[in-house]
Amino acid sequence: MGGGARYIGVAERRARLALRQRLAGRARAGTPEEVAGALVALHGTDPATVYLAVGARLADPAGTVEETGRALYEDRSLVRMHGMRHTVFVFPTGLTAVVHASTGLAVAARERSSLLKHMATAGAPDAAWLKEVEESTLAALARRGQATAAELAQDEPRLREQFVYAAGKSYEGTHTVSTRLLRVLGVEGKVVRGRPLGSWTSSQFRWAVAPEHAELDTAQAQAELLRRWLSACGPATEADLKWWTGWRVTEVRRALAAIGAEPVSLDEGTGYVAAGDAGPVPSPDEPWAALLPALDPTAMGWQQRDWYLAPGLRPRLFDGSGNVGPTVWWNGRVIGGWGQRPDGEIAWRILDEDGVGREARAAIGAEAERLTGWLGTTRITPRFRTPLEKELAAG
Repeated sequence: MGGGARYIGVAERRARLALRQRLAGRARAGTPEEVAGALVALHGTDPATVYLAVGARLADPAGTVEETGRALYEDRSLVRMHGMRHTVFVFPTGLTAVVHASTGLAVAARERSSLLKHMATAGAPDAAWLKEVEESTLAALARRGQATAAELAQDEPRLREQFVYAAGKSYEGTHTVSTRLLRVLGVEGKVVRGRPLGSWTSSQFRWAVAPEHAELDTAQAQAELLRRWLSACGPATEADLKWWTGWRVTEVRRALAAIGAEPVSLDEGTGYVAAGDAGPVPSPDEPWAALLPALDPTAMGWQQRDWYLAPGLRPRLFDGSGNVGPTVWWNGRVIGGWGQRPDGEIAWRILDEDGVGREARAAIGAEAERLTGWLGTTRITPRFRTPLEKELAAG
């Protein structure tokens, strides 16, 4: 590209990833809060992903479960809530206002409108009725602190009301008011995921009132979110940014201009970094390996992934919906995958042998032992299973 924009090649992009994603040995973090702050967002759709992503980046992972639980449910320094692309993430609590204003408001408006439309079509009560139920539910949740949908229905029985969705269609179904309403309140930033009902791997959870936050201007919030993400993940193309945020391309371009993002030249074309971040980045001092979980924010961080993940590996490492499974990394690129067998063994396989020698295998083996050590007796099954993970987990 013209204009004298600096070229950033694959090697430097991998070096940035190693250091800023807290994966190289010397870059590893001391707390879950440091990990979340560095990455901006941790995928929270599968609860186990949060803990596994944190543990992979801690200098000492022994306290991963205790410390991550503390941050999420005691100190509330991290919060699990809806964010970009209508997906559940874990964010630093101080970022909730930015996430809500930049991505949540538009999604929330669509969700509430959709719920009211479906209720009206089914002959269910109207918006005024739903508003009464909402206010009563939030009051009950505030009294309880944390509660399941079933517990809230004890205080507000109208949450048990049901209505038929898409009557007469092949995808007809029955929806409960509690399920749809709590989902709407989640994307509206009024409630967040609370402590799980079972262990830290459980997908059943309680709800809690969302932490209070200021109401920000949407454009300013989008600029701030993009600035933070580029600082952690840049360089990135416009396509990467549009995909990660879920925004319209006009919103992405407006935010890029607002933060003074600097264009750089990438193999894919024009990319962007945060202002002042176009200079060279040194490589990590030592080679590094990592075992990252399904839906890890590094593996899922960019739409255009050829610079760290060979296209030929994707059929084995992704499910049919584009969700990545557990991955094995060596020096900034994905070279294989892993799974946990019923006896707790971490089994891994290299799919890309290029440049992978004895040193790499020893480092990967050490990471597998490291992961086995802090998991202990816990067994992990990803929510979205991929071909290689299922094969390895079967033994």
